[in-house]
Amino acid sequence: MLKTPVYSHLSKKYPDDVYEPAEDTFLLLDALEAEAEFLMELRPVVCVEVGVGSGIVLTSLATIIGNSAMYVGTEINPRAAECALETGKVNGVDFGVIVDDLGKCLIPRLQNMVDVLIFNPPYVVTPSCEVGRQSIEASWAGGIDGREVIDNFLPFATNMISTNGVIYMVLIDRNKPKEVIDIMKNFGLYGEIILKRKAGIENLLILKFRRV
Repeated sequence: MLKTPVYSHLSKKYPDDVYEPAEDTFLLLDALEAEAEFLMELRPVVCVEVGVGSGIVLTSLATIIGNSAMYVGTEINPRAAECALETGKVNGVDFGVIVDDLGKCLIPRLQNMVDVLIFNPPYVVTPSCEVGRQSIEASWAGGIDGREVIDNFLPFATNMISTNGVIYMVLIDRNKPKEVIDIMKNFGLYGEIILKRKAGIENLLILKFRRV
């Protein structure tokens, strides 16, 4: 079993600034563990997590794949970026974190070069005015249908992934995942739900996208 990275520094140093790993985080970790054989056979060179948060997902990915790949996280919240770097360090994993919105700064430098792209977006249904803040609210405020940030991300995602690349994304039922799959299909990507779990009143989903 994949060991959960150490992140005790989060509650000590960043309790009010960084989203603490929760059901969605651990479902994503379970999905990556289930995909470990596929990921190793993929032999990725460039791996990116958009919205790296605490850093435990990117740390786990690096643990699965090893040091043959380059790992980059992006994060709109500067305190979360700082926390993620510390998570990597305490777990013996080396990656960079860029303070940026949705990884936009990676285009065109990494256009069609990202082999593994991960996004646990702000998917909670909220008023639009809460979207895009640089504080902890950025980790959950998703606007109308919880889709405002997700819909902005999709075109960037399709431009970033390589020919054989893969995207892993967290959604809930209220995000209308079938619509997201249809949108990505129009971009030439096939999507499927690879893991699903009940969390309170919501169903958490892990979607996997690859080029058709």
